[in-house]
Amino acid sequence: MTKMLKTKTVKLVSVHDWDDFVVEVYGKPYTFQQQDGCKERGIEQITVPYKKYEWDFKNTEIPFVVNGEEMGVSFETWLNTSPEDTLKQFKDEHYEGSAAFDNDLFWERNFYPDVHMIVNDLYSKGLLEAGEYTIVIDW
Repeated sequence: MTKMLKTKTVKLVSVHDWDDFVVEVYGKPYTFQQQDGCKERGIEQITVPYKKYEWDFKNTEIPFVVNGEEMGVSFETWLNTSPEDTLKQFKDEHYEGSAAFDNDLFWERNFYPDVHMIVNDLYSKGLLEAGEYTIVIDW
């Protein structure tokens, strides 16, 4: 007798929908694919709530360099920093036209929290159901 294939139910989310949701909730530039040196096409699986370990970036500040080597800030720092605060720094270093673009890239590629901190915060706010999620990364 042939055994049945074991399956599980997951919630499939496009990376674009995930980004839009995070931006809507927190009001900050956010692009999951651009993090960690830019993610390749593929999938990333996340369990909600995330209980494996409590992990957060330790950085409370990083250099104002787009594509710089330092990436990731603590969730608290990310929550308490406004894009307007970092835009001031870029305006001092760039001509007006590129400052906003560079500021958005800085947030997307360098100034972001660990995704599990966001997941657990959204869960605690009742905005994300418990379960297995698969984020489909494509562009």
